[in-house]
Amino acid sequence: MRLRSLAMELSKLEKITNKKSELEQYQTEGEIAARWLFDILAFNDISQGCRVADIGSGNGILGIGAALLGAESVSLVEIDKESCKISQRNIESLNLANRISVFNSDITDIDDSLQQPDVVISNPPWGRQKKGADRSFLEAIISFGANSHLMHSAEATHIDNFFNQYGWSSERYAEFDFSLPASYKHHTKQRGLTRASLWRITPP
Repeated sequence: MRLRSLAMELSKLEKITNKKSELEQYQTEGEIAARWLFDILAFNDISQGCRVADIGSGNGILGIGAALLGAESVSLVEIDKESCKISQRNIESLNLANRISVFNSDITDIDDSLQQPDVVISNPPWGRQKKGADRSFLEAIISFGANSHLMHSAEATHIDNFFNQYGWSSERYAEFDFSLPASYKHHTKQRGLTRASLWRITPP
């Protein structure tokens, strides 16, 4: 599948409309998701037949995209029940129910039936509403022990230090503008931008 085709498919997915500010639910746009997934593909971390875990999966856009690029099985882990329902509808709309499973779970209490992934993808809460909200996601990456790709604020200074203390390697490989529509009451602008960065995290 070509980049443009993937971006178009992902842009058609049902989005989360009733967003919860405490979960920092910001929608990853189809174009950004597609470009990120092609970056992961370029690292050979997504390949035909691989297993993918998307943690903090929202409407499932990244995991679904990984399946469209050839992942054999994808696990979507999301704490918000309504988001899981939206993910399931998105999966069924693309006839991917036999390859993608949805786990309505806190990241600290993942179901034992979740398969060990070959690669982990995560756009976790950045901790702007609750300091340290991303920590359980970073710890989950360590527990999976697989090559991982992380989106976070470009202002984040703790990513490298966190993983280096475990002997893992971290490489910041991209930076871009991430749209922040006025989704919550505390937003004063109709639409804003923030800088986001992508990291590739690899075990020792």
